[in-house]
This record gives sequence, structure tokens and C-alpha cells, in this order.
Amino acid sequence: MNLIVAVDKHWGIGKNGRLLVSIPEDQRLFREETLGKVVIMGRKTLESLPGGKPLYGRTTLVLSRQPGYRVKGARCFSDVESVLRAAAEYDPAQVFVAGGGEIYRALLPWCRTAHVTYIDYAYEADAYFPNLDQDPDWKMDLETEEATYFDLCYSFRRYVRR
Repeated sequence: MNLIVAVDKHWGIGKNGRLLVSIPEDQRLFREETLGKVVIMGRKTLESLPGGKPLYGRTTLVLSRQPGYRVKGARCFSDVESVLRAAAEYDPAQVFVAGGGEIYRALLPWCRTAHVTYIDYAYEADAYFPNLDQDPDWKMDLETEEATYFDLCYSFRRYVRR
């Protein structure tokens, strides 16, 4: 299983249920990496999407603590074990964990590859992703050259589980 995330320099990922920043190249990468594949996300992340609907062209698995939670066009689950069983129906290379913070933390142990957009800026955040640079179970095996979006510097990194 993979995960895909954008983090700031303190590994912040969001504030008040929203992304910290929207970088078009990051959105393009997300689209390219996940189109035609399976994405796992939490209810809050799903509801933050346009219209609160699953993303076009992807199989969406939603994890929610709300009993009986349902949304058209997605498969919904109430616990990690159930969503993992559903994800096991697919090729693990085609499954991407897409947030939010609680979902990343819950599913990180089952992920083998992390696609990280690293933004060299410190935002005010209230949701964080675990710092993979400090985790001995992970190593960065790829980093693109630094790019800019207005005055923001960012790079794309790939981490693999050791």
C-alpha cells in the first residue's frame, strides 16, 4: 500500500480541516498517481472535497467512526480492519492512503511507499503527519529538484519502508 501527502517543514498537513496550501503541481501529481486506482480516506477528508463527493476515476474507501455512514460512489467502513480487508481485494501498488491525519497514522504501518510533497515553509497547523526523516523504518530514496510556486519552495520525495 502507498500513501500520498503534502507536508510543511514541520510535517504539518492541515488546519481547521483544510489543506495548508494548494500547489497546482502537487494537485497534478496527486491526480496522476491516484487516477484509476484506489484511495482510502477519512470521512472528514471526503467531506472537504468539492461537493463532499468521491474523486472522479478512483475507487474510494472511506473510514468513519460514524455508525452507518454512507456516501454515494464510495465504500464506507467503521474500523481499520474492515478497510484493510477491502483494500486487500486490490493490488497493493494500486492503493493510496490519502488522509487525513488520523487515517495516515492508523494505516501507516501497512504502507510500503510514501509519496510526499515537502513544502519548505512552516505553516500554522493543527494536523500533522509523522516525520519520516526521523523514523528508522523509512528512508528517502528519491527527491526531485526544488521547485517554486510563487515564493514557496517545494520538492517531491519518495520514501520506502526499510
